[in-house]
Amino acid sequence: MPPNTLISSKDLISYRKEMACHILLFALLALASSRVMASDPSQLQDFCVADLKSPILVNGFVCTPPMHVTADDFFFSGLDMPSNTSNQLGSKVTQVNVNQIAGLNTLGISLARIDYAPYGHNPPHTHPRATEILTVLEGTLYVGFVTSNTNNGNLLFTKMLKKGDVFVFPEGLIHFQFNYGPMPAVAVAALSSQNPGVITIANAVFGSNPPISDAVLAKAFQVGKDTIKYLQAQFWVDNN
Repeated sequence: MPPNTLISSKDLISYRKEMACHILLFALLALASSRVMASDPSQLQDFCVADLKSPILVNGFVCTPPMHVTADDFFFSGLDMPSNTSNQLGSKVTQVNVNQIAGLNTLGISLARIDYAPYGHNPPHTHPRATEILTVLEGTLYVGFVTSNTNNGNLLFTKMLKKGDVFVFPEGLIHFQFNYGPMPAVAVAALSSQNPGVITIANAVFGSNPPISDAVLAKAFQVGKDTIKYLQAQFWVDNN
């Protein structure tokens, strides 16, 4: 609008409405952009090695000063060594995330080795912050994941994998692996987060601290309270 121009109240109202529309449109575009970019941000420097001892809390870890960074901050040794699978599940997960390699901070990737005893399994669980891609190195695994709620229920996708096979578990979905063979099995998983997290379903539901009300769980699972109390009294193994 040109300066020093006399305008009517009607024109002023129209002008303000037009400006309000522009502001609303800008806000909607900004909101949409934030949704699109709602993932690990791009690197703003070559690396940001995690300072795991810093008392400062951020979404991730603060950076160690570059002059204090060494090659060991990007290094992990021992993933070739099998882990002890002598537990109730018959499996063991060796994690290689930002807590083991500080140099993974802000890079949005991590790794895990999973060892399976004969007929051992990695029980139903979910990674709330990562998609997982699993590669079988030895043995045979029955794997699968379950979709979130749909009009057709929760759909199950399963596959029998042999050495060299690869399978993807989408981010946040419940999944599992079971060693069908009489011999040990080994797999390596890559995950799309420096700290993917893990929620083992049985442990979370029946082994929480403090326990979830037995009335709540009895209603949810449509069983008696005695069944819930029995399940809550079990020792729920953590194979991570």
